[in-house]
Amino acid sequence: MSTILEERKDQIHLSGDGAIEMACNRESLAGAVSQRACVFCGSRVVLYPIADALHLVHGPIGCAVYTWDIRGALSSGPELHRLSFSTDLQETDVIFGGEQKLEAALDELIDRHHPKAAFIYSTCIVGIIGDDIEAVCRRMSEKKGIPVLPVQSEGFKGSKRAGYLAACKAMFRLIGSGDTSDISPLSINIFGDFNLAGEIWIIRDYFEKMGVQVVANVTGDGRVADIARCHGAALNLVQCSGATLDLAKMMEEEYGTPYKRVSYLGIEDMAESLYKVAEFFQDKDPAIMERTQKLVREELEVLMPELARYRKDLEGKKVAMYVGGSFKAFSLVKAFRHLGMQVVLAGSQTGTKEDYAELEQITDPGTVIIDDANPLELSHFIKEKDVDVFVGGVKERPIAFKMGVGFCDHNHERKEALEGFVGMLNFAREIHSSVMSPVWQFAPRRAGRMAAEKKEAVNE
Repeated sequence: MSTILEERKDQIHLSGDGAIEMACNRESLAGAVSQRACVFCGSRVVLYPIADALHLVHGPIGCAVYTWDIRGALSSGPELHRLSFSTDLQETDVIFGGEQKLEAALDELIDRHHPKAAFIYSTCIVGIIGDDIEAVCRRMSEKKGIPVLPVQSEGFKGSKRAGYLAACKAMFRLIGSGDTSDISPLSINIFGDFNLAGEIWIIRDYFEKMGVQVVANVTGDGRVADIARCHGAALNLVQCSGATLDLAKMMEEEYGTPYKRVSYLGIEDMAESLYKVAEFFQDKDPAIMERTQKLVREELEVLMPELARYRKDLEGKKVAMYVGGSFKAFSLVKAFRHLGMQVVLAGSQTGTKEDYAELEQITDPGTVIIDDANPLELSHFIKEKDVDVFVGGVKERPIAFKMGVGFCDHNHERKEALEGFVGMLNFAREIHSSVMSPVWQFAPRRAGRMAAEKKEAVNE
């Protein structure tokens, strides 16, 4: 800990080392190459998976490129979200304003692609020059007959977490306009899942087997019409603690829709999420708990023998993780325990004080808990803790490989479904192949340790 910058010490904590009082949601340290993104990026990654909407970035072309196809969000139908549109503001637009350019772009794009709605993202330069995006959206909505929604996401206003709120405010303007007449009393909305590698289809299948109707996916494989009528659902399930929690709170206040925090990662959290829903609807359908127990039992009968095979090799191996939302870290700690592995570092980009306090409760003493880490800190702790595998996103992959450590992509770009019971098996398989790869014997930092382990095994 002595090598950590003074300005960063209150964002790093060791589990069991006194009371935890983490500084959160702070402006990233200048020059530290922080992993945290801007407000615009936060709003874009939340709204992007709505597949039948037009997503237009009002700003320089670099902003659109930065967030183009940033999530591996799959669609079961339209794929308009996979296209990246920008007004490409230039110097003359900065001087004279970009409203006319925005209006012309919307006129052409809506006529060409026929979206069900359009989201217009403000970027830093728009906030500086003062374009009235609200007025442009209002005029175009009246002209084209579809919702044209401003997303007030000027990047300089804060960090990625503030972008989540901007996205929720934009979506909330859609809610309440759709027909709810055919919605079942046993109905839910899935919030905070982005259908990476088709994960939301796995989760929807579980709920359908329980007899529960899923009204809207917010936002993975999302549809404008479903979001417009999602106020008719009986319950909101919120997975990502940051991305859509604000929307759930808005709906509770406006429509009285209750929400529950859930996670679909790992065995305990997946099962607990299903049981929470069954318990909520038990008064309306007394048989739902029995159906849920049968579903969980059948899934575990397939899963547990397979996990036992992988655990034989992974027992005692060390893990570092750095993820977007800390809520994901809770599930991962539990998942690694099923594999007999020890988490020695757990960090996130957007955790709150409450999140980190809970993370300390479920981690072993001496575990490093870190907020808004930078590459130097991550590299330092990977070496200090002698980590076997690093779980992170695309920006963390080079750190792991340069240091001769196995890597598991658990962020936006992944191609393997890791949610649900089948996702736990995929996760175990990926971790096993990464940790046990023979390539690590050629990494100088690991070669000495592996040679010692082989010698010890021979002596035994």
